[in-house]
Amino acid sequence: MASPSPVLTSRSASPTASSQRYTSALSAVTTLFFLWGFITCLNDILIPYLKAIFQLSFAQANLINLCFFGAYFLMSIPAGKLVARFGYKRGMLLGFVVAALGAFLFYPAAAERAYGLFLGALFVLASGITLLQVAANPYVAILGPPASASSRLTLTQAFNSLGTTLAPLLGSALILSRLPKLDTPAAAAAIDIHAVQIPYLVIGGALLLISLLLSQIHLPTIEPAVEENEVGAPARSIWQQSHLVLGVVGIFAYVGAEVAIGSHIVSYVALPDVLGLDPKAAGDQVTFYWGAAMIGRFAGAYLLNKFAPTKLLAVNAVGAVVLVLISISSTGSVAMWSLLAVGLMNSLMYPTIFTLAMAGLGRQTEEGSGLLCTAIVGGAIVPLLFGFIADHSSLRIALLLPVICYVYIMWYGLRGSRRREAI
Repeated sequence: MASPSPVLTSRSASPTASSQRYTSALSAVTTLFFLWGFITCLNDILIPYLKAIFQLSFAQANLINLCFFGAYFLMSIPAGKLVARFGYKRGMLLGFVVAALGAFLFYPAAAERAYGLFLGALFVLASGITLLQVAANPYVAILGPPASASSRLTLTQAFNSLGTTLAPLLGSALILSRLPKLDTPAAAAAIDIHAVQIPYLVIGGALLLISLLLSQIHLPTIEPAVEENEVGAPARSIWQQSHLVLGVVGIFAYVGAEVAIGSHIVSYVALPDVLGLDPKAAGDQVTFYWGAAMIGRFAGAYLLNKFAPTKLLAVNAVGAVVLVLISISSTGSVAMWSLLAVGLMNSLMYPTIFTLAMAGLGRQTEEGSGLLCTAIVGGAIVPLLFGFIADHSSLRIALLLPVICYVYIMWYGLRGSRRREAI
């Protein structure tokens, strides 16, 4: 079984000093995970808001997800090269500045009431977050002992889930609470545009402030060590790292399944044979889905120090498959709660797949991180396919698509994550 993270080297003077610096650095970087979880989940609030302002169809409104997750696909590999050249800290600082710029662009976009400007602002914002992810994920993975890499990344991802849990609640209070039921273009023009301007100005300011604070914090210079079999050996193509390439597919499948389920919970629990809830009551249930992921990640930070990450990943994937199948074949509260509980199973997947895929990359760590972050585009593609299936059959049948994703993740944990010379 492969080590769950890259081997590392550090320029620290002593183990005690290293531990102290690692703790401070990890605390600082954890803030990033909370922020991008919060920002990402605000998209669920933006969709109904912009749909009302611009009188959009559902397909047009979902361009928000395409622009946001599309940035991961287009920008992750360039971001990986940038981080490889300038380092983790500078990469994170630049990511903060770019994300802040995107947040500030919401002000003129709202003032002009131009949907295209909103999409452009989202793309810039997501590009900054992409750079943050490409820099921060591998940094956390190598910021300490390799054996606890999955645990560290899971802990920081738990704070990401805290952001995704709080964002819908605060976004609804600050933005959707000002959105009346308006059905005509003339009425839509009367919507309070400041509802979206002010929150994103605050977000932009917070990003710049944290960037300033991070620039004053000493982050230990840590580099993935070159393994013995790499010394003097010609550089291999990143595509020859089978556990990485298969991990890219795993990230694609995980993000796609998570977003597909989360984006359709409201419609699912509103079905007459589930609970038939009204949109507001159904929307309140989404918090349980993301909250379960948060709880699972805090628990996972402990469990991953006790059990093999590969086995935990497989167990969680099997649990997700079972829960989705129970939901598909049942009705009422059982159908709803079994689907919401999938959030708990999702909790360990991203950080575990990421660290397993990054194991032993050495000098290719940054490039591998960029490739993995590119796979987050699954959050745009899988939900679109899910919606197509639902339109032509039913939501229950469409839920079989995430089942396929989870089966692949189970296989990756048991087999695909093993390190080989080539595919």
